[in-house]
Amino acid sequence: MLEDGHSFEGELIGCEGETAGEVCFNTGITGYQEILTDPSYCQQIVTMAAPHIGNYGINYEDVESDKIQVSGFIIKDETLYPSNWRSQSSIGDYLVENNITGIKNVDTRAIVSRIRDKGAMNGVISSFDYNKASLIKKIQNLPSMLGLDLAKKVTCSKKYLYSTNKTKKYNVAVIDFGIKRNILRLLSDLDCRLFVFPADVTKEEIISEKPDGIFLSNGPGDPAAVNYAISTVKSLLGYAPMFGICLGHQILALALGASTFKLKFGHRGINHPVKNIGNGKIEITSQNHGFAVDMHSLPNNINPTHMNLNDNTLAGFECTNYGVFSVQYHPESSPGPHDSRYLFDQFIQLMKNAKKN
Repeated sequence: MLEDGHSFEGELIGCEGETAGEVCFNTGITGYQEILTDPSYCQQIVTMAAPHIGNYGINYEDVESDKIQVSGFIIKDETLYPSNWRSQSSIGDYLVENNITGIKNVDTRAIVSRIRDKGAMNGVISSFDYNKASLIKKIQNLPSMLGLDLAKKVTCSKKYLYSTNKTKKYNVAVIDFGIKRNILRLLSDLDCRLFVFPADVTKEEIISEKPDGIFLSNGPGDPAAVNYAISTVKSLLGYAPMFGICLGHQILALALGASTFKLKFGHRGINHPVKNIGNGKIEITSQNHGFAVDMHSLPNNINPTHMNLNDNTLAGFECTNYGVFSVQYHPESSPGPHDSRYLFDQFIQLMKNAKKN
């Protein structure tokens, strides 16, 4: 049942039960496992636009966090018998294992079209309550994503060291707003020793590790509501090179004096075209966000570096005054293309230059 009164009947996939959240859609043909475990989907019901889900099964090596993060899952066809040498479970069994309620055999095209035209809205999936008035009442009691701080729900509980290898060249302080594991893997592979901090970390705690760089991770919810992180990031400007992704990008922009807004239905998929303004090249990117930075609110010392070609929203910026930059999409590309992996090298180069100086 959607907030606007439209309902869709299907069959249960996953656990018997009832779940609610903001209903959104992802256009990726593959990558359902990474999508399910991405903390940026906290309190969201994800509709997969591709019709066949579960073809290659589930493995426990490619997950992006330690559990399924979505509130619910909506698909057209479930693959009951996946075919892949790495598969360890079917999609249905995986949802049951994680106590997730989903729905299948519904017209996902109609749901995607509805959200595209009307905008993202709250909804509920129920395997026992079929009373539409009752479901609508439950939806009306749900909070709006606007003004919701969800970073505190998905962040780590305390500081931890990602790799114990002390020979790595760069010390990086990572602020975890809901980080995906592949980001940590890539930074570690680039000779970074990662100190991962909770979202409410203080400036003093970060400085105590003497980082060569600071990384601001992806995460869920409204960036403007994460005021404690905005204050901390603002206080750290100029201390060390800084790189932000998605929610981290938005928080960095807010710390620099820009503003953010909620998109009509967000950008979620693995084939979004982004233009690199500096060299004119088009990158195919992986994206997952419901908010964006208002390009017209950028202070004069911020230079736009990337633009989303689907709707001309800001997709990246840099501020050379402080040696910081960020992008609205996922260069770690899990799932997705590898066109933007160079951004991690750019972060390494910034730290290298800062060390020289």
